[in-house]
Amino acid sequence: MEHNEWGKNREILHQWKSIEKEPPFTEIGALRLLDEINEQKEEISVYDQVYLYSVLIYHRMKRDVSEDVFISYLASYIDEELPDVARQLLSVKKYFSFYTELEELDFNQYYIRETDFDPVKLKKAKAFLNEISELRADVSDEGTLTEDKLTKVYDELLHVIDQTKKILNEVIFLLEQRRSGHDMAIYNEMIDKLKSLIIMFHEYLPSFIKEEQEKDPIEQLDEMIGLVDVKQFIHQYYHYLKYQKKRKEKGFQMIDEQGLNMVITGNPGTGKTTIARLLADIYYQLGLLDTNQVIEVTRSQLIGSFMGQTEENTLNYIKKAIGGVLFIDEAYNLKREDQTGNDYGQAVIDTIVSAMTSQEYQGKFALIIAGYPEEMRHFLWSNQGLRSRFPDSNFIELPNFNDEELMIIAEDAALRNDYYFTTKARERFKSLIEKARVDDSFGNARTVNDLVLKVIFHIGASKNIPMQGDWLDHMRISLSDIEKLDEPNTDKNPNEQLDELIGLSEIKEEVKKLSAFVTVQQERKVRGLPSIPIQLHSVFSGNPGTGKTTVAKIFAQILKQCGLLKRGHLVIASRTDLVAGYVGQTAIKTRNKIREALGGVLFIDEAYALNRGQKDFGKEAIDTIVDEMTKHNENLVIILAGYKNEMEEFISSNPGLESRFKKYFHFQDYTAKELLEMTRFYVDNYKYHLEDEALDYLKKQYEEESVAGNGRFVVNLINEAAQYQAFRIQMDNTELDKITILTREDIELAWKSIRGKRK
Repeated sequence: MEHNEWGKNREILHQWKSIEKEPPFTEIGALRLLDEINEQKEEISVYDQVYLYSVLIYHRMKRDVSEDVFISYLASYIDEELPDVARQLLSVKKYFSFYTELEELDFNQYYIRETDFDPVKLKKAKAFLNEISELRADVSDEGTLTEDKLTKVYDELLHVIDQTKKILNEVIFLLEQRRSGHDMAIYNEMIDKLKSLIIMFHEYLPSFIKEEQEKDPIEQLDEMIGLVDVKQFIHQYYHYLKYQKKRKEKGFQMIDEQGLNMVITGNPGTGKTTIARLLADIYYQLGLLDTNQVIEVTRSQLIGSFMGQTEENTLNYIKKAIGGVLFIDEAYNLKREDQTGNDYGQAVIDTIVSAMTSQEYQGKFALIIAGYPEEMRHFLWSNQGLRSRFPDSNFIELPNFNDEELMIIAEDAALRNDYYFTTKARERFKSLIEKARVDDSFGNARTVNDLVLKVIFHIGASKNIPMQGDWLDHMRISLSDIEKLDEPNTDKNPNEQLDELIGLSEIKEEVKKLSAFVTVQQERKVRGLPSIPIQLHSVFSGNPGTGKTTVAKIFAQILKQCGLLKRGHLVIASRTDLVAGYVGQTAIKTRNKIREALGGVLFIDEAYALNRGQKDFGKEAIDTIVDEMTKHNENLVIILAGYKNEMEEFISSNPGLESRFKKYFHFQDYTAKELLEMTRFYVDNYKYHLEDEALDYLKKQYEEESVAGNGRFVVNLINEAAQYQAFRIQMDNTELDKITILTREDIELAWKSIRGKRK
């Protein structure tokens, strides 16, 4: 840290004079400042160091007033000249500890009535004396502020407690001497005085450490990270409900109310449940519901295992929700597309709709249903009875958090566990978030919390026990901690894998050219230069066994290495994986397969099988693929594969495909020499050895006969030959030392067997 920079921060720090105001730095800001000072070996005074610790203590006490770690550190400097805020924090800590002890006392049980018998009076007096004698009041002047109101009340409390002890001792003495007729009024007056002083004491405690009061739901909403449009809508909705309530109080009527039922949609971890609870608080605060309780249920809790049980379960939960909110998460699970007659999900929906319109339950509870956007849309439109209960204005769609919002969530998660990110670690952690965000299943806040805990686990698993070093060492999440979790794949370099493939010289050159282009365009983006749009959707044509799937897998890994794809995995699909047997289901099936491939490559083999005429559901799959390609842009690469002529006809028959697939790779059949080389490679890979006669036989066969299947034929041939070899060894009782040798006889039998199967 530059000296001038610390000078500016020091000046800002010294402007903080009272704990009644927020410090000039956040807790994370103060931690990073201390970290940078240590890293740069910046010399700062004890006074300034204590100032920074005071910022930490303020925030930690605000979060948990029982904070002791840094308070004890601060107390060790009590003989030094300390900033006012440091002394105030020490005072407050002492006062609050004393207050919590006083608060636990039940003074009402110690009042002495004139009608009480003397033994009862004696018992109460002794018990009360014992209670107040155990109070651990700190009577030292350390950390106190003599002119502070809180200090004055504290001193008065100590004085009254001392007086009460004296009075109690007198009362106990008189009662033990069995002297009657003495006035107990002064004893009871001291209890009253103590109670009023405790109330005043609490009133003067700084607001930031008082037991947190129930926050206004709108305030809680405003404190949530992100959700700008949602906050604006709920503010308007709150104002609308409040306005209509006031109109009713003035005698106006609202016949066509829009109701309190709400649909909340959003991807995982976007806060659906939190918003539902806030809405319940708002309804309760406005007097629209009798309670703010939320009865949260899922399909498994509502569905019964026999006829009639589902309706009973559902009605029981509705009864529990009377006066409050019934919240059904992932509501679309109630109506499954492939449900059979034994699935009672529809019975739940019918029971809920019936209750919402019945005289007994109508208007007595609010229904909030939630789930993922696309699934909820299909669910509601297929259940018109339920859909009609939710006006269009009562739909809330929660957006995904952006990277910066997720990073704030990550920092909060770390801080809750007494960790913080260094500046460099913070930036690197974003790459973990970016890699996790590949499709709609990304868990937003949930995923980020899991990532933070994963980092913390790896730190804790490697730290020394007992703890050594500065306390900051045990709170810091450094760049190296993130790098350990974000290490690159240790598999063989995909470019090396490509080079090792037999043949395919033209394909290799084209793939390398494309990867170079992607790398340069990615670098141009980093430098802020305009980049040419990267179009990688491709058509792989060629006969079976020519290496299309193998090259696609390597291509996916190369694109990940270039930084274009986040996962770099390969998902293989055919017509049966994409096309369903009835209208509407094909699009869902195709989207699910695309979702599985996001961040990688979707390889559709024999893609032309999707095109079987206008009335075929394959057309729906093609239309969905075209739509999803546009939606996901660079987060998905699609490769269509199949025979050359059929693929050309298929692509040219659909303008949508023709405009999006501009890269063509044709895989030639392998030559006799390449097939022989592949055979040797496969044999060596499994530690077999071909006799010379077997090699001669194979060379002749590859040269004279056409081989359908290419590489696939080679694999099948050797697998078959290995089986013939095993059978031969067993029948001839051949020595096991020849278990690795494949003879001409084995190869010849295998060749005839495979060729025969193909005829």
